[in-house]
Amino acid sequence: MTVTGRLCQKGVLPYTEILEVQLSLLAQRCTNPDLDDVLLLQQHPAVYTLGRGSSLEFLKFDPAQPPPEIHRIGRGGEVTYHCPGQLVGYPILNLQRHQPDLHWYLRELEAVLIDTLADYGLLGERIEGLTGVWVEGHKLAAIGIQARRWITMHGFALNICPDLSGFRQIVPCGIGDRPVGSMAQFIPAIKLADVQQQVIHHFGQRFGLTWQEFNSHDELIGDN
Repeated sequence: MTVTGRLCQKGVLPYTEILEVQLSLLAQRCTNPDLDDVLLLQQHPAVYTLGRGSSLEFLKFDPAQPPPEIHRIGRGGEVTYHCPGQLVGYPILNLQRHQPDLHWYLRELEAVLIDTLADYGLLGERIEGLTGVWVEGHKLAAIGIQARRWITMHGFALNICPDLSGFRQIVPCGIGDRPVGSMAQFIPAIKLADVQQQVIHHFGQRFGLTWQEFNSHDELIGDN
C-alpha cells in the first residue's frame, strides 16, 4: 500500500534556511500527525554541523579561527561537512504510520542509499556498530536524525561529486580510521541530478510513498 508524500527538490541553499523549513514542518506535524510525510532534497554551501552531543576534539581547525559556517544542531552523531555535489535528504516522517522504531528507521535510510548505489554497480555496505554506508572501505553516506513524537527531521547525506577537501578539517562522524569517499571516485562521469532521481525512487519504495511535488518551501508549508 502506498500513500502520498510531499517532495521538494531545490538546488544549493543555506543550511540555516533548510533548518527553519524542517522546524516548521515538524511543528505542524506534532500538532497534526495526520499531515503527509515530506522529503526535502538539497545541497548546501560549505558548512559544518555538530550533533547535539558531539565533541570539539573532532575539529581540526583552530577554534579561535573557525570556518565561515559551523552549527551545533539537534541530530545525533558527531561533526560532518556539507558542500555542493553532496545530496542531503531531510525526511519529515511520522514513524507511527511506518514503524515507531528509530533503529529500524536508520537501517531503512541506509537501505535507500544501498539500493541507489546498486543502480550504479556499487556495492554499498554497512559496518557493524556504525551508521552510514561504505563502498570499498570509503564512507559515501552519513546519517544523523532527530525525532519528536515519532516525527523525524535531519536525515542523510550522500557524497556524489563533491570537493572532499573540507572533510580534512574534521574527523568525520568521529571516525578517524576510515576515509570519506564519493561516487565520483568510482564513476567519474556521475551526475548528481540522475542520482537524485534514483534516491527519490528508492525512498518511495522503502517507505510506501508516491510523490506530490512542490516547487517552493513556502507552498509546501502553507498547503495544510
